[in-house]
Amino acid sequence: MLSIDPLALTERDTYKFLIGSVVPRPIAFVTTRNGSVVNAAPFSYFNIVAAHPALVSVSVQRKNGVMKDTARNAVATEELVIHIVDESNVTLVNETAATLGPEESELDRTTFTTVPSEAIQTPGVKEAKIRMECVLHHHVPIEHEGIVTADLLIARVVRFHIEPDLYHAGRIDAEQLAPVSRLAGNFYAKLGESFEIERPK
Repeated sequence: MLSIDPLALTERDTYKFLIGSVVPRPIAFVTTRNGSVVNAAPFSYFNIVAAHPALVSVSVQRKNGVMKDTARNAVATEELVIHIVDESNVTLVNETAATLGPEESELDRTTFTTVPSEAIQTPGVKEAKIRMECVLHHHVPIEHEGIVTADLLIARVVRFHIEPDLYHAGRIDAEQLAPVSRLAGNFYAKLGESFEIERPK
């Protein structure tokens, strides 16, 4: 077994090790607002934090210590909408990963349409099969050697939206959702084969 001290790696090599090991990763497609501009971007440092209250986390990496639009907007407005990326929308979601200025909407690079939210002011994207209206619960700047390298956003879900065909007796049909996950580099993965193992009593 090869033993590696992360401190002996460059930042880039550490990044490559993590994204190649922690796979597959769910993708949060996040909309935020900067005045009248709706910013949108995908993030694969995304997961569940708690069910009561309903909390999810998105970690937004900084570039040279500079906060990205999504984190800056979410902190300023205390709102964000998180969409689940699936096979039908992943190509368009990828378009929103382009580096644009805060006054430009990444959605203009796509055919996505916005839809008003019910509980917050930030709009969502109509085409997503699942979207979650969220308010910012906690912002944790991640610091390393005196520089903030990431913004951890813990968001509380205040409204779930889901395509009716996916939701049966309180459960989500994962096959119909057809979620897409992130691997390393430019690679993604589909849901694939599933199997069941009973938990011990």
